[in-house]
Amino acid sequence: MPQKKEKDENILITDSKTMFLKRALEKLLNEKDIKKSQYQQLKRACETALTSITKDIQISQVNESSILPSTDQQSINAEKYFLPFELACTTNHPRMVDTSLDCLQKLLLHGHLLGSIADPIDPSKLLIDRIVSTICNCFRGVQTEEQVELQIIKALLTIMTSQVIEIHQRSVLQIIKTCFNIYLTSRSKINEATAQGSLSQMLNGIFSKMEQKMVLLNERRKQYQEESTTSISNNIEQENVSIVVNEILDELVEKICYDEATQEKENTHLSTNEIIEDTQATQEEFHNGRSRNVLDSQSSGDPLSTKSTISNSLSTDELSADNCFKNAYYVFRALCKLSDRDIKDKANTDPKTNLDLKSRIFSLRLIMQILQTSGPIFRSSEDFLYVIKTYLCVSLSRNGVSAIPELFEMALFNFVELIDKFKAYLKIQIEVLFREIFLTILETSTSSFRHKWLVIQTLAKISADAQIVVDLFINYDCSMRSANIFERLVIVLSRAAQGRQAGELGCSSTEEHNLRMKGLECLVSILKCMVEWTKDLYVNPHLQSNLGPDSKPIHDNGYDQDSGRSSSGYVGNGIRRTDSTGSINSYHSNSGFSSESSKNVINFELVRQRKELFEKGIDLFNQNSKKGLEYLYEKNLLNNEPEDIAHFFHSYQDVLDKIIIGDCLGHEDNHYKQIMYAYVDQLDFTNMEFLVALRKFLSGFRLPGEAQKIDRLMEKFAARFCECNSNLEIFASADTAYVLAYSVIMLTTDLHSKNVKKKMTKEQYIKMNRGINESRDLPEEFLSKIYDEIENEEIKLKVTTLRRGANVVGTTGTKENITSDKQRELLFHMQMKDIECVARDLMSNAGSSTEEFTTAKQLEHVRPMFQKAWSPCLAAFSVGLQDSDHIDLAHLCLTGISYSIRIACIFQMELERNAFIQALSRFTLLMTTSQVIEIKAKNVECLKTLILVAQTDGNYLGEAWYDILKCVSQLELAQLFGINVNKARLNVSNHHQYPNLTSNSSSYTFSLPFDNLFYSEKGQLSKRMQTVQDQIHETSSQNIVVSVDRIFSGSARLDGDAIVAFVRSLCHVSMDELNSNSPRMFSLLKLVEISYYNMGRIRLQWSRIWEIIGEHFNKVACSPLQDVAFFAVDSLRQLSMKFLEKGEFPNFRFQKEFLKPFEVIMKKNSSSTIRDMVVRCVTHFVDSQAKNIRSGWKNIFSVFQMAAAETDAQIVELAFQTCTHIITVVFDRQFASVLDSFQDAVKCLSEFACNISFPDTSMEAIRLIRQCAKYVAEKPQVFRDHAAEDLINVPEEDRVWVKGWFPILFELSCIINRCKLDVRTRALTVMFEIMKNYGETYRQNWWIELFKVVFRIFDNMKLPDTQIEKIEWMTTTCNHALYAIVDVFTQFYDEIPEQLVGELYRQLKWCVNQDNEILAKSGTNCFENFVITCGQRFTSHIWERTCGCILEIFRSTLPETLMTWRPDVESNGTATLNETPLLDHTDSLFDYSAVESASSQHNRMVRAGSANGSTSDQQESISNNHLSRTNSIERPSKTQSDFHLFQVLTIKCIIQLELIQTIDNIVFYPSTSKKEDLQNIAIAQALANASSGQQNLAYFTHLDDSHDDHGMYTNMNFDQLLLLIDCLIESHMFARAFNSNHEQRNLLWKAGYRGKAKPNLLTQETHSIACAFRILFRLYTDPKRNDSMDILKRRIVKLTHSTLEYYAQLQSESHRDAWTSVLMLIFTKFLKLNEDRFKYFSGDIYSVVAEIVVFDLKPELRYILREFLLRVGRVFNVNSD
Repeated sequence: MPQKKEKDENILITDSKTMFLKRALEKLLNEKDIKKSQYQQLKRACETALTSITKDIQISQVNESSILPSTDQQSINAEKYFLPFELACTTNHPRMVDTSLDCLQKLLLHGHLLGSIADPIDPSKLLIDRIVSTICNCFRGVQTEEQVELQIIKALLTIMTSQVIEIHQRSVLQIIKTCFNIYLTSRSKINEATAQGSLSQMLNGIFSKMEQKMVLLNERRKQYQEESTTSISNNIEQENVSIVVNEILDELVEKICYDEATQEKENTHLSTNEIIEDTQATQEEFHNGRSRNVLDSQSSGDPLSTKSTISNSLSTDELSADNCFKNAYYVFRALCKLSDRDIKDKANTDPKTNLDLKSRIFSLRLIMQILQTSGPIFRSSEDFLYVIKTYLCVSLSRNGVSAIPELFEMALFNFVELIDKFKAYLKIQIEVLFREIFLTILETSTSSFRHKWLVIQTLAKISADAQIVVDLFINYDCSMRSANIFERLVIVLSRAAQGRQAGELGCSSTEEHNLRMKGLECLVSILKCMVEWTKDLYVNPHLQSNLGPDSKPIHDNGYDQDSGRSSSGYVGNGIRRTDSTGSINSYHSNSGFSSESSKNVINFELVRQRKELFEKGIDLFNQNSKKGLEYLYEKNLLNNEPEDIAHFFHSYQDVLDKIIIGDCLGHEDNHYKQIMYAYVDQLDFTNMEFLVALRKFLSGFRLPGEAQKIDRLMEKFAARFCECNSNLEIFASADTAYVLAYSVIMLTTDLHSKNVKKKMTKEQYIKMNRGINESRDLPEEFLSKIYDEIENEEIKLKVTTLRRGANVVGTTGTKENITSDKQRELLFHMQMKDIECVARDLMSNAGSSTEEFTTAKQLEHVRPMFQKAWSPCLAAFSVGLQDSDHIDLAHLCLTGISYSIRIACIFQMELERNAFIQALSRFTLLMTTSQVIEIKAKNVECLKTLILVAQTDGNYLGEAWYDILKCVSQLELAQLFGINVNKARLNVSNHHQYPNLTSNSSSYTFSLPFDNLFYSEKGQLSKRMQTVQDQIHETSSQNIVVSVDRIFSGSARLDGDAIVAFVRSLCHVSMDELNSNSPRMFSLLKLVEISYYNMGRIRLQWSRIWEIIGEHFNKVACSPLQDVAFFAVDSLRQLSMKFLEKGEFPNFRFQKEFLKPFEVIMKKNSSSTIRDMVVRCVTHFVDSQAKNIRSGWKNIFSVFQMAAAETDAQIVELAFQTCTHIITVVFDRQFASVLDSFQDAVKCLSEFACNISFPDTSMEAIRLIRQCAKYVAEKPQVFRDHAAEDLINVPEEDRVWVKGWFPILFELSCIINRCKLDVRTRALTVMFEIMKNYGETYRQNWWIELFKVVFRIFDNMKLPDTQIEKIEWMTTTCNHALYAIVDVFTQFYDEIPEQLVGELYRQLKWCVNQDNEILAKSGTNCFENFVITCGQRFTSHIWERTCGCILEIFRSTLPETLMTWRPDVESNGTATLNETPLLDHTDSLFDYSAVESASSQHNRMVRAGSANGSTSDQQESISNNHLSRTNSIERPSKTQSDFHLFQVLTIKCIIQLELIQTIDNIVFYPSTSKKEDLQNIAIAQALANASSGQQNLAYFTHLDDSHDDHGMYTNMNFDQLLLLIDCLIESHMFARAFNSNHEQRNLLWKAGYRGKAKPNLLTQETHSIACAFRILFRLYTDPKRNDSMDILKRRIVKLTHSTLEYYAQLQSESHRDAWTSVLMLIFTKFLKLNEDRFKYFSGDIYSVVAEIVVFDLKPELRYILREFLLRVGRVFNVNSD
């Protein structure tokens, strides 16, 4: 069965072949013209072929084989079958040709005719080549029949698309040429379209096959390479295989080149109808290209398989791939050359009739198709890149300046494809096309609207690709050698978008609108690319992780503002699709920042900045060469070396002014000469003709006008030319070249200057140059050639960008002179001709040079891009919104603005961001209320865009939030206007209804700024009013209202910095609202709202937010508008309650910050109503949230503290009740939570206590303070465990003092210092009760700080100002405090540090020195009590300070003025013992030098080291007290101060007596001396009753044995007691001096001192000396003082002598009577001594004693004296018992 089936198939195949072969041959034979003689050969061939077919059929039927022979038999039968068709094709008979071509097409289609064998006629070719030539030759130009053309196309397409037929370059080019010609010349539109489609299909096949073959070859190579790694031993064989392959390829190349060369010769007979010419490559050219072929990747050392089959297969693959590659290469090169072919008939611009033009357009279209469909092999092949650079780019530079729109458009299309796919290899070429052609056309005013429209459409495609846009910037704008393509592109587009050139072009309004729209689209596309590029940097507030789900707004144009991508422009893999707008396909990926990428970004930025400086330097150079060069030197952009400057001139000729360069080179300064020499030396004239070298030399600068400068330049040129051409024999020396060069310059000027009317002839020129070659002539042919060349073409400057730019400016500057399109077209042609020259020149030079192209990857590139683009973009968008009312144009502008804001936000470019947002807010017309009548639909769209920006870019807006929120505020006002159309005024209390708020003040009303709209003339504004109302109602639409609300509700999604900026701006707007003429609270309401929305933020962020909000509420709550203030306080209350409900962890302080506004409001708002409300709010917090309050207690107590100073009873009562509740209830329950604010609580209570208006409250507050002390005493551990921030450096044991005891005691001292008598007395009592009750727990350092507070009571600065209050203060408070302090000292002496004893003494001295008798006495009494009570525990150091204190008090209270006062002279000084001798007025015989003064005694003690440094302080205190006393007593005027002075002196006298008694009491204990005096009287009385004799001594002996040791005598050392003695003696001597100065006493008595009696100091005189004698005799009789007996004896003797002598001199009996007790004491003390001691003293004083016997003595004294004398007699044996 299978055999039968196969047999049937063969029969069917045979039948089908027989059918079309026989029919074709029979059809040819049936033609009428076949019988003609010229067709006889054809007839015979057909008959022979038909016979052969019949025979073959019969054989096939016998063999059951195919009708056609097998491949190996085809060489035998091919001619038999092909020859008839070949002959038929050459007959030029339409029907025959048609029949023949139809049959050949079928044979080729079904694979019956492959042509893979050698051609029997020419064995060097394949049969397929002959078949192709036969088919192509059927086309005979325009005379070809339409049906024949169609058959040719079919047959050729069949060959090109066949998978089994393989043809080579020559045939491929012939096929392409034939189809191309058919397209050009065919009269049938169908055939033309068929030819175009076939060509497209052929090209697709050629290049796709090439891609497939090369990819397959590369894969197999890779596979073979991997296999060969396992076998290293086959290297030799692999080398042989490689050599064989290379030989085969070389043979093929030579063969193809030979075939092409022969074919070119054969095709020379082509008719002129065939427009296209065959394009062949010489062997050398191909090898140049072949060297760049991708096949070169295989080297001779490539490993191949050792198996012969694999080797053969690889070789076959290589040959096939190489053939496909060459086919594609030659076709592409041919098309590129065709695109640059000259147009013969340039006047004909119709592509339908001008075949040259049609050819160029069609070739460019085919090239575009190839570029569009190009694969990776094509795009990476150096061969194709070479063709593109060498041919295509040059072609584009020519076609790109064409005035024919169709040709220009195709050039643009190809330009777009080159940028898209080959920009990495064509950096220089793209720059030339951009800079020199396309942007120039868009800039110039001479180009037509069509040209501009085509260019801007092209730029729209380029601008849609982010990779291209960013690449343009970093490769050109950030390159020193390149033009600023991106910057210039944006500027040009901005101008087009602003419609600047519409008037110049004379275009219609529609065309103007379209041009502006397209310009805006380009700008928006560029900005969109930037946004897409940086999308990874954008953080969408709606997508943050801490947020709930929310819908993302999509822009109207499909742009997703959140993700930064087009909602329809990207597919899954991120590659953007091609859409209907024709945007370019591109691959684009962004990478994150790494250290290397960041470095690259910085490098690009540095280059860009350096380039900006360089461009500025060039601009300066073009104005002033010296300034420009100095600037470049200063910026380190150019070295000040002649070689560098010359190189600079060469390198930047295109931008430097040629005139300036010429001036520099011709300057006579030596430095510039060196530059000129270096400039010429850098030129290479080797092997150049003289005139060519001169043209090259003069092309870079313009010759200066001065002959001397030209002379220098020509001289150097001649030297350089001869140096480079030393073998040139035509010039005898450089002088010849110099003279000739000068003559050429003169010739050029003569022939081409308009000012020279009579031109120089050639003969004259030759004659002028005779004898210049060292007296010989140059060849006439040489000079004649020069003359002819100069005559035909003058020496010109090279046309550069700078010159062309000048032309453009000039043309633009004269645009008003363009009166017609024809004139514009003419100018355009002239300008484009210059551009073409420059561009072709640049392209030719760029073909061989390459520059590295950087592919942008870093996101940060967008920042400098936007810095360049934002200003032109803003101008374009602003003009668009300002001038046009087209809503589509407005949408584009708004989209661009939103993109710009996004970019500026991402990179934190504040200036740019603010500029765009301010522009956007300005165009809403809400900011200018006077223009609200002009609101249009575009303004509403601006508002929507502004709201959208706020929603999507809120994280980046910063201070720009102010403009947005200001617009929102004005929008609310406009909505209010729309709602209240019929109301002229609005009451703020009706506008916002707030619960729980009442106001007693008058309500405020304000006018709306829109009111004037309703009071204008109705007839004039009715129509416009309707429009305004419609637009305002549009702003009140639900969509906008919801969007605005989302701004505020979305604030919770902003990041930490953004919400701070948002809140700050909202507060600013709110303050603007409140300060306006029509106050509103819209923003204040929103501020409260966002506070609720954001309360869930972390405390760190919320703290920053509340710092701003709280400050704002502080201001608002102090507003004169009571409704506003009420609302602010109530809002604070609600927010605080909400916040307090959350509670607070220990050691946090946010409640303190949150509640601080209440404190500030209470401080700054003087309204009692508001203050009352604040107190009620705080009370409410305490009542409802006490358990949650922690750090907020500080603010609460602060508010209550300020309330405590109020005079309003209601406020004070409410605040105090709450404080009482806190102290009694809250402290008891949660003392630990209030501990941080404990001292604030005490301070608050202190303030209540000091309010003089409410004494009952004051007393109760003091009671509560005592209650606080109880809490401290009961809970010390709570304080120790509390580690607040302010206690970090405080030891645990001291925390209870710092936070507990000290605040209590300090505030009590403040109450004492501030309040009236009853309150301060109560406070004083409580303070010392606390000290006495809890003092045992105090540490020593606590006592130090405590007494610093306590002693503030005695601070002079804190005493009342008035004298009465001061006296009261001293008499009551100071007196009370002094006794209390001493009580505390005595109670806790062991716990109190010793250093405080000195402070106590200082305060006692202060009290004693006050002009208050009671206080002074209290001071001495307290001193005495303290020493007596604690003296036994005194250390030697304390005793030293005690004695020093006594000394200072004695000295400071000595009434010295008594000795110096005069009634007629104002006392201006006080005499002291050291300054004025107090005994000058006495007649005393006392030897004072024998008694050491108290001061010298004390100084001796200090030198001995016993004072331990405290003396200086005490002396300083004495000095200060003395100065204070002098100032307060001595300086008042005489009439006002005498009475006061006498009072002070009296007090001092009393203090002296008190001090004498104090010393006596301290040393001997109180009343001891009185007892002794009574005993002495008792002895005297006993002696009066007894007889004289030895037995009377028993009285004295018995009494002397019993010493009272309760005094401090035993605790004091010898020096200390001597110091006291000296003090007493000094006091005694002062009193004695005063009592002896009767004159002074009389003056004082007459002045009223001491009343009616003459003043005296008898008591001081006697008591002091008596006390001194007691101490001396106590020391003398003390056995422990035996080592000081000599001193004591001497002092006793001297003192006794002085005393008795003074007594003997007394004149007054009463005065002597006062001395009785002293004498009795002295004699009694002597009588108590033993015999030896008595004998020693009695002998010395006996004579003095004898003097007093003469006086009338008291009886008791006489008895004692008698006993003394009797004992003297016994001791000296004068008498006997």
